[in-house]
Amino acid sequence: MYSPTSFSKARLKRLEKFGYGAGDMAVNVAYSSMMLLITYFYTDVYGLKPQDMGIMFAIVRIVDSLLTPIMGYITDNYTTRWGRYRHYFLALSVPFGLSIFLTFSTPDLDYAGKLVWAYVSYIFVTLMFTAVTIPYISVLSVMTTDKEQRLSASGYRLFMAKLAAFGVTIIVPVLATSDIWQGNTQLGFQAAMGMMSLLAIILLIFCFANVRERIVYPNVKLGFKKQIHYVLNNKLLMLLCLSCLLSTIGFMVRGAMAMYYAEYYLGGGAKLQSWFLGVNVTGSILAMIASTWLTKRICKIKLFYRSQIIAGAFSVLMYFLIAPDSIILAFILFFILSFVVDLHAPVFWSAIADAVDYGEEKDGVRVPGMAFCAVSFCQKISIGLSGIIVGILLVILDYVPQQNASVYTMQGIAFAFTIIPGVFHILVGCIMRHYRVTDRQFKQVKIANIDMQKTLSMRVAVK
Repeated sequence: MYSPTSFSKARLKRLEKFGYGAGDMAVNVAYSSMMLLITYFYTDVYGLKPQDMGIMFAIVRIVDSLLTPIMGYITDNYTTRWGRYRHYFLALSVPFGLSIFLTFSTPDLDYAGKLVWAYVSYIFVTLMFTAVTIPYISVLSVMTTDKEQRLSASGYRLFMAKLAAFGVTIIVPVLATSDIWQGNTQLGFQAAMGMMSLLAIILLIFCFANVRERIVYPNVKLGFKKQIHYVLNNKLLMLLCLSCLLSTIGFMVRGAMAMYYAEYYLGGGAKLQSWFLGVNVTGSILAMIASTWLTKRICKIKLFYRSQIIAGAFSVLMYFLIAPDSIILAFILFFILSFVVDLHAPVFWSAIADAVDYGEEKDGVRVPGMAFCAVSFCQKISIGLSGIIVGILLVILDYVPQQNASVYTMQGIAFAFTIIPGVFHILVGCIMRHYRVTDRQFKQVKIANIDMQKTLSMRVAVK
């Protein structure tokens, strides 16, 4: 074990990086389902009205976001013989998988009963998601203090997360609409997501078995309000939180509208939906590889904000370039957009751990659980807001499930799929231009702090 003041440069073995990535692969079985499938599932398969769905998303996510700091507080104040974070992956693996399965199950009830089931199951999956993700996004900070190793591990993590998203987007829509179920799409979704839920359980256990917590930090002795104060005082973390809030809204709106865009604007069925979402994930996977290569050659923060501005402008342009019969062009442009917009992802997640270190160097206090919780809090709020946005949009666009869409509805879906997310990505790029602390400046802060500690030690020795 390393002390919290030694700034260990522990190198991570490939198996451990794969183990770390397996955790996010499990998380993304839930996240990708919630981002890409759940809206379409609730309106076109489960049978919820868009307005009821939007209200449910908002209520559940806001409640969850208020409970999220509690998980951050727990991880900062309690440890076990397995460490501070990794034991949650084992203990919650089965409840986590079960929550996904139940969310995509359709009970034989009247509309009121189904609405209650939707609320209960969606609350369950949301709470399990929080209970797993807060420890997961925090664990990297105690695996190593080496920034290059953190960035490399984040690359593994995001690559494997996109593999999970690829499986969800390719397998689930095709399997759910297979002839095996004799037209019972509800049973098809339940079976397909049951298989993905089992995979998530196995991946979380694999993550627990292979990840190691090398750095031991003392439990935080500060009260809840004081921890919040230090989080809010960390300017780097606040910029990352704001960028997370806006970028997640952009991602969620585009992800939610992708299924509708493929079916109603491009005129495809389940297979075209599946391949369209698959193109998105393929571009994202290649972006993870490219980002790792690019960050070794250019400033990672510049890559962050420039990729978002370019992606936002390109997304807006897609609205004017793609016609309903331009299926091939739609696939090509969506692939390019997916590639560019995700170039920032490894940088973002490694930057959170760096911001935690920066806050410790600046204020002398380390609150990693609450810091990562702040990012998750913003993510939850943005998911709730995006649910409201999508629900309102579907109502405004006069959307009726499984019926031919009017020109007005089709154009509205295209607008929501391209221009609305594009604006959010441009805003993220503008915000991250203010992230002024470079790697060199961060090292200077750290060295100055160490030199000050040495000076104080020498004075004490002389006395």
